[in-house]
Amino acid sequence: MSEEQSTAPKTVTMDEVIGLCRRRGFVFQSSEIYGGINGFFDYGPLGVELRKNIKDAWWQDMVHRRDDVVGVDCSIIMHPKVWQASGHVDGFSDPMVDCKESKMRYRADQLFFAPVIVEGETIGYVSVMEDASMEDEANKKAAEMKRKLGKQGELSPVELKSYDEADPSEYELIPSPATGKPGSLTPPRDFNLMFETNVGAIRNESSVAYLRPETAQGIFAEFRNVVDTGRVKVPFGIAQVGRAFRNEITPRNFIFRSREFEQMELEYFISPDEEEWKTVHREWINWCKEWLQSIGLRPELIGEDVHPEDKLAHYSRACTDLTFRYPFGVQELWGIAARGNFDLTQHQEHSGKSMEYFDEARKEKYIPHVIEPSVGVDRIFLAVLCSAYEIDEIGGDKRTVLKFHPRMAPVKAAILPLVKNKPELVERARGLYEKLQRRFPVFYDASGAIGRRYRRQDEIGTPFCLTVDFDTLEKDNLVTIRDRDTCEQERVTEEEAIARITAAVYGE
Repeated sequence: MSEEQSTAPKTVTMDEVIGLCRRRGFVFQSSEIYGGINGFFDYGPLGVELRKNIKDAWWQDMVHRRDDVVGVDCSIIMHPKVWQASGHVDGFSDPMVDCKESKMRYRADQLFFAPVIVEGETIGYVSVMEDASMEDEANKKAAEMKRKLGKQGELSPVELKSYDEADPSEYELIPSPATGKPGSLTPPRDFNLMFETNVGAIRNESSVAYLRPETAQGIFAEFRNVVDTGRVKVPFGIAQVGRAFRNEITPRNFIFRSREFEQMELEYFISPDEEEWKTVHREWINWCKEWLQSIGLRPELIGEDVHPEDKLAHYSRACTDLTFRYPFGVQELWGIAARGNFDLTQHQEHSGKSMEYFDEARKEKYIPHVIEPSVGVDRIFLAVLCSAYEIDEIGGDKRTVLKFHPRMAPVKAAILPLVKNKPELVERARGLYEKLQRRFPVFYDASGAIGRRYRRQDEIGTPFCLTVDFDTLEKDNLVTIRDRDTCEQERVTEEEAIARITAAVYGE
């Protein structure tokens, strides 16, 4: 059996994604009962499963299915000298401005303004924070001001500028986004993004420590131990999945930029050969792009952004970001950087411990260079949701459906007795549920009309529904398996249903 449907995808908005996350238990605002805390989120029953699926898939493909990568799990709080050596204590900061009236705080490089020019003279400014509608909003405000203040005749175009590129003499003229008044913004100053804490019973300068702002430095600090114990040979990689913390001035766009997040990072160590790093860098860009598509990200939403040489960090040879077209615009998803040997060199100098590697093939010692693919779990989580979200029509009825890759789906199958007041049906359905429960995350639902139950499973992205009906008991001993994406239904044995779900989830 099949149901008539229209498969044209609808462009998703952030309001729709956030609404579904809240309604179906994917993501909640942290401490919501107390008004929430900005930049922190909690993951609900479905969200924690999706998050785990992303991390498990990454670890299986990055570590278990490769011969050249091993894993570590480093502590969140490390010796503060780690962050001095890496440059985070002195240089891990964003330019910050404050509104003296509203007490609101903004990142200067995300605050944009448009001068309003009438007959060649600047008569004022409008300013907005960076988001998907930034340019449209600034131009709209500027056009409105021109209409009110300008004379008849052609008006000069608005030129959108970044606050940190403005002439210092213009600072006092730029209005605060909070008040709309000029003169209330402070000049930019550096704001260190690391969360500071204290270790031990006494609080003084010697007890200061930091919550890690990235997981990479733990890998570099453990490089010597892994080489000495792990029987690894260059080229090889060390992978880690773990929490990181950044005291973002303006966390925004839901879970895209938050203050507590989780990273999946790889440091892939190679020789200093000038040509090798270029080849390996490209190989990892391709690997990461293919992996994103393998977990369900739509290829037309994925792009590449190559950093120009004048925008690279002083130690970096190259960096390419894999981007994703979120509802709020194209943003960085996965950074693949060629970092040279800066980090290991820094830790060797600050610790006094050798980070040199003896290459038996080359018969020489060197400090390895590194290629670093680094991605945030939460950003992939949001990209997976946005890629999967669709509204289509089936038999004239609209439905919201998450077309997750089965590997990503929080629930792999739902088991549905046709009615709940027939003990024989319920017993058979519960038996199938318990059999599947030993293999997959599954859901048992006996409440409501069967069509309504299908819609509930569609909205949370369950790939298959298995219905036990009267024919199962009295006629053919078969169950109905329904495909989420096509809505096609077929009568199969329980063993065939299990095999089909297994093949979809594990690719077998």
